[in-house]
Amino acid sequence: MAKYAHHIFICTNQRESGHPRGCCNPDGSERLQRLFKDRVRDLGLKATVRANRSGCLDQCEHGPTVVVYPEAVWYGGVKDEDVDEILTRHILGGVPVERLRLDEGCIHTASCAHKPRR
Repeated sequence: MAKYAHHIFICTNQRESGHPRGCCNPDGSERLQRLFKDRVRDLGLKATVRANRSGCLDQCEHGPTVVVYPEAVWYGGVKDEDVDEILTRHILGGVPVERLRLDEGCIHTASCAHKPRR
């Protein structure tokens, strides 16, 4: 099998309701990951794109969180209606969706404007 051109990781982690950090998969349905997977199939991309569920990506405040490799583009606040745009603009067109892209200063940092103070 050939290498995948893109791996899309969709956070499916759950936290208890009302957690101060938020949650990427509050209802436990993994609906967003399944939607990515279905649309990858529908677009005929199964041979080159893999849409995987992921455990916690530690970006809960920005959830639902999605990361696309090999570019390491992080998206936050991803909704069902954003899936086609990410797939067509980023995966097929090579242009990340800037309106969903997380600021580099927020990724894997202890202090970000979006994170609650501890």
